[in-house]
Amino acid sequence: MTSAARRVPGGARPGNPEQSGAVVAVDVGGTTVKGMVRVGDVVLDRAVLPTLGPVDVGTPDPGHPDPDPAAGGPALAAVTAVVDRLAAAATAAGHPLTAIGLCTPGVVDAETGTVVVAVNLDWHDLPLAALLRDRYGVPVAVAHDARAAATAEIAARTAAGRDVAEMVFIPIGTGVSASLVVDGRLVVGAAGGAGEVGHVCVRPGGEPCSCGQRGCVEVYASARNIGRRYRAAGGTIDGATDEIVAAVDTDPVAAAVWADAIDALAAGIAILSAVLDPAVVVVGGGLGESGERLLAPLRTAVDARLGWRPAPRIEQSLAGAGAGLAGAALLARTAADPTAPPRTPHHPRTRRTP
Repeated sequence: MTSAARRVPGGARPGNPEQSGAVVAVDVGGTTVKGMVRVGDVVLDRAVLPTLGPVDVGTPDPGHPDPDPAAGGPALAAVTAVVDRLAAAATAAGHPLTAIGLCTPGVVDAETGTVVVAVNLDWHDLPLAALLRDRYGVPVAVAHDARAAATAEIAARTAAGRDVAEMVFIPIGTGVSASLVVDGRLVVGAAGGAGEVGHVCVRPGGEPCSCGQRGCVEVYASARNIGRRYRAAGGTIDGATDEIVAAVDTDPVAAAVWADAIDALAAGIAILSAVLDPAVVVVGGGLGESGERLLAPLRTAVDARLGWRPAPRIEQSLAGAGAGLAGAALLARTAADPTAPPRTPHHPRTRRTP
């Protein structure tokens, strides 16, 4: 996908941004960068680019250059290309860009908009919000992807009259993380890293993880690693992870890899359950769309590990695989108009990274 513009011409018009201005939401994943541009509740356009692939950034603009490529590498180039395209679509429709909301994996200082570390993106102490503010001249909000997705999940569950007070939300995609909701509030942690269940070691001495440890939940249970382990074991399906999951009843290699994923994920959930005692664990992300094929064996495996105490309910996300992008849109809306009433009953509390 080729970027259609280098910068946002003009600027935000005065007045209610819900009526005149557009906000861009971006969900940065280890595989793709997804974005959408909205005016109020109307989606004007969407864009998707590979996170670490080559990006055509168009003709350089000397008056508004790209961020230093060394700062954010290919992943940052993909982010700016997505925002360029969506901002251009909004401007063409008569709606100037008013704010950007972005969610990303890793350890995130939401107060400063800095990605402290995101191993899958090769980001270290990246001042992401500042870089994007300098480029586009609008407010930018940056949050951890699992917590942004949890914000959308809280909104969906609240609307449906479902529990949100004591909840763990686990989106499973390229990586595995979690959002921890305690007493109705998202827990951020002292350094912004609460909920990194994907990097909890559940198999000491196991397979190496991108974080530098061995035997992490993510090594076995993320969508990307399920595909990697399936092919390394001689699997013949050369397709997406959901195709591998669909074949677990007929493909012995798929069944073995899937069993490993369930076991590792159950171990991580058992640890979270023992520490936090949540009422419900909600599974989302792309792999969460597997539904009962994932949830039924996962419930059994968690029950077996928590025989001494009741296991939490394990449910599929109501917000779906697009929860991260929906949460980023909520971030952008708040950044565009901080005085607007919130659309969700709870907001993450942020702390500056020491």
